[in-house]
Amino acid sequence: MNDETPEATGRISRRQLLKWAGAGLLVNAAGTLLYDPIGRLSMPLNEAVEALLLSSKPTPEFPISAIEPDRLIVNSFRGTPKIDIANFQLKISGEVANPLSLNMAEIQQLPLTSMVIRQVCVEGWAAIVQWGGVRLQDLLQIAQPRSSAKYVYFQSADGYYESWDLASVLHPQTLLAYQMNGRDLPAENGAPLRLASPIKLGYKQSKWVTEAIVTSQLLPKRGYWEDLGYEWFGGL
Repeated sequence: MNDETPEATGRISRRQLLKWAGAGLLVNAAGTLLYDPIGRLSMPLNEAVEALLLSSKPTPEFPISAIEPDRLIVNSFRGTPKIDIANFQLKISGEVANPLSLNMAEIQQLPLTSMVIRQVCVEGWAAIVQWGGVRLQDLLQIAQPRSSAKYVYFQSADGYYESWDLASVLHPQTLLAYQMNGRDLPAENGAPLRLASPIKLGYKQSKWVTEAIVTSQLLPKRGYWEDLGYEWFGGL
């Protein structure tokens, strides 16, 4: 992962520009991201290259002293949903041998993984954040995906939806987080559970996740922003 971001360095790397172009996003002279429908023509090839570059090795992390609590921007889809955490259940369904429905107490009994990573938004900002939660790798080990499984869909309480390739889901730093910067995850940042990973752009990291659906193929609706023209793989 390239830790340099446009905001941090004042310049845009050639690699990042190519990735944005593949996503149908370009930058004008003022530094504003623009949607470019011509760039979408290269999207399948761009996504294939990103998939090949994906490594199962952990991405280098930052020290706790590097956390930037004031730089994490709260983006919402339809506002912050009201969730009764006492009755909350995370479901893991689809092509699995052992479908799950877990409450927060059961989730928090699983091993806690904490990481300090850079959260990167396609809009151009970035923030170093400490996330803590359960690895999706550990949850899927319990659910036991079938051999046909290739993708995971994520449903959120606010109606947002996303899909990831299974290899990215199983990356050791892909979490369903319930902590942020050493404290309980705030509601506006996705409590009780949100996706957090250093290998994906921010729009892939759904908040208020209620269900993970394991599938063998991508459905026509691949992700909220992807269905509006953003790149599907969304890797870093």
